[in-house]
Amino acid sequence: MTNGDGVPEKVAWVLVRDDSVLVTRSHGRDRFYLPGGHREPGESDGETLVREIDEELRAAIDPGSMVHFGTFEIGEGHPEHGPFRMICYTADHRGELIPSREIAEKAWFRYADRYRVSVIDGLVFDALYEAGRLA
Repeated sequence: MTNGDGVPEKVAWVLVRDDSVLVTRSHGRDRFYLPGGHREPGESDGETLVREIDEELRAAIDPGSMVHFGTFEIGEGHPEHGPFRMICYTADHRGELIPSREIAEKAWFRYADRYRVSVIDGLVFDALYEAGRLA
């Protein structure tokens, strides 16, 4: 889904534990990504995150606990599929994190694993590392 400016967007969940961040890998892909996805028409960021995390990891996001972590972009002409924008939130959740549907596996990555994620996810890794939240 795109915003009013036509740039495709993803709403993503940033969950950090023990100096590592949660990432997922979809079936048929080599790279890992922060969990989340694109908005359905009319959805808010909170509604999108709740729906996507339920679909991908069978966990319930607490929308009242959502805090905007940052918005990250790659520009037009970027070799990885620019332009693209990712709006990231931290949030509490209930339930065990169990991959479902299109998710082949989940993992906990440290900063040294940055090369295994997409370019835009790497920007989030950089921000987490600079904030002292990722080892």
